[in-house]
Amino acid sequence: MIKIIINEENEITISGHSGYEEAGKDIVCASVSSIAITTINGILSIDSEALNYETSDGYIKILINKHSNIIDALLQNMINLFKELEKDYNKYVKIEEVR
Repeated sequence: MIKIIINEENEITISGHSGYEEAGKDIVCASVSSIAITTINGILSIDSEALNYETSDGYIKILINKHSNIIDALLQNMINLFKELEKDYNKYVKIEEVR
C-alpha cells in the first residue's frame, strides 16, 4: 500500500508500493509517482528554492520552504489528484492528513 502523509504546513511524505500489479505494470504506483514528480518539477520551475525533496525506491519526501498562491495551488492540485486515486484505489492508496 502507498501511504501519503500530508502535513499541510510544510511536508508531504509518500512511501510504499501499491501492490496493485507487478513492478513495471503497476498503474497506481506510476500514477502517484507521475503526479508527485510533475508537481515538484512545476514548482521548482517557478521558484527553485520553494521546496526540497528526496527520493528513493518507494519513497518521496517533499519539504515546502515557501508558500505563494501558485505554489499552494499546485500543491493542492497534487493532493486533490491523490484523493481521486485513493477514492478509486482505496485498497492501494491511503492518505493521512496531519494538522
